[in-house]
Amino acid sequence: MTASKPYRSKARIYFDILTKIVEEGGRAGPTRILYGANLSHDRLTKHLTQLINLGLIVEEKEYDRVFYIVTEKGMNYIQEFRRIQAFAKAFGIPV
Repeated sequence: MTASKPYRSKARIYFDILTKIVEEGGRAGPTRILYGANLSHDRLTKHLTQLINLGLIVEEKEYDRVFYIVTEKGMNYIQEFRRIQAFAKAFGIPV
């Protein structure tokens, strides 16, 4: 019997993607994000499109490669998510 992984909310997945980009120096390609955020290619593509539409990241093309960069709004999202996470943890609520 294997233990199932806990459900990740969309907010948590966005946080994981943004955090991975920041950990890579603020600019990361899709493969690094895919492994770092533990997502399938299809799900990652959908989430990246949504993050671009929300203004949390921008896509940059360099020759034949694509990179994603966290915007100031994206950095604010990370900061606020961490604040909410700390608040929830104080009450024993997983985020």
